Amino acid sequence: MKVAIVDYGMGNIRSIVGSLKFLGVEDIVLTASFEELRQADRLILPGVGSFGQAIGGIRTMQLDQFLDDLILGDKKPILGICLGMQLMCKYSNEDGENRGLNFVDAVVERFEDENLLIPHVGFNQVNPFESSRLFDGLAGQPDFYFTHSYRMLMNDKNANYTTCHYGSEFVASFEMENIAGVQFHPELSQMNGLKLIKNFLDKF
Repeated sequence: MKVAIVDYGMGNIRSIVGSLKFLGVEDIVLTASFEELRQADRLILPGVGSFGQAIGGIRTMQLDQFLDDLILGDKKPILGICLGMQLMCKYSNEDGENRGLNFVDAVVERFEDENLLIPHVGFNQVNPFESSRLFDGLAGQPDFYFTHSYRMLMNDKNANYTTCHYGSEFVASFEMENIAGVQFHPELSQMNGLKLIKNFLDKF
């Protein structure tokens, strides 16, 4: 299996690569090349940083059209991690109003509760749904490592999603055909995270 990590200049690449190697994936590339992305069996869209800077970089590199063709056209499986998941939404209000990749009808907004410590950092439980492919084999309410100041709110009726509670409910992950996203960092979430990544590789 060949896994391509989409390289737009922002992401926690080393930990993702380490997790994939631990799971036995030998063919891993970090690339912005359309040909290499097209040849991969699975794509991972990472992300650490601000939405505006990230989506600006993606559009400057014309990766938005490449990804649109691969994900919506060819149905290539993709996993968005943290900011990578948020980039899949319709828009975010981080750095002003910014349009996302529009893979899923969802919006990203800053946590509103003034009594919360922002960013939301640390392990927190996730409430899965029964038929989840990502959470297959993970019992109860497994915990994962979060670090984020903005949250996704789902509008898409075609997407199944899990939730996490931090002041209020927000989308912790979603699945829709070949597209999956997680707000947390599975590559930093110990055995639960490794199991989730393996499920993505095996079940999408």
